[in-house]
Amino acid sequence: MNKLVFATNNLHKLAEVRRILGESFNVLSLSDIGCHDDIPETADTLEGNALIKARWVKEKYGFDCFADDTGLMVDALGGEPGVYSARYAGPGCTPDDNVELLLRKMEGVGDRHASFRTVIALIIGDKTTTFTGQADGTIALARDGQAGFGYDPIFISAETGKTFASMTADEKNAISHRGRAVGKLCDYLRTL
Repeated sequence: MNKLVFATNNLHKLAEVRRILGESFNVLSLSDIGCHDDIPETADTLEGNALIKARWVKEKYGFDCFADDTGLMVDALGGEPGVYSARYAGPGCTPDDNVELLLRKMEGVGDRHASFRTVIALIIGDKTTTFTGQADGTIALARDGQAGFGYDPIFISAETGKTFASMTADEKNAISHRGRAVGKLCDYLRTL
């Protein structure tokens, strides 16, 4: 089994990726390799942040690894929260704080189109490759569903008409931004 570090401590993301990659890879988290660093995310793009995290793990810990950065881009808000999706409501905010802020900003807004985008940066040996996945949809008027995490209760998929939080994990992974990016990662890894 191939060992690969996913530069995250987000247990939801880790579970999603392990489920998508299946048994072919032993996916380790940052804590699994003893990395408790607060890795900076100082880039102004998703790709930039994914590269920062992957390079950090490769350079400081020596593992082949991949990292992702994900953003929710809302058209009517000029692409907000975008690269700041995880910390939209400010330092120390919770995912619920972020959802509440977004819903407040969208009150009375007619154009609710949004897209979720994930960029994965993979470093194996001295080669770096990136993969992008996107899911289009709209922002709901209120939360719907109990599954998922982050903005999932208010993101309605254009493909299903349901929020990500009201889908099963397999339904969501089949059409989500992260599912698509990880699918491209898997296809690439199988060629090695």
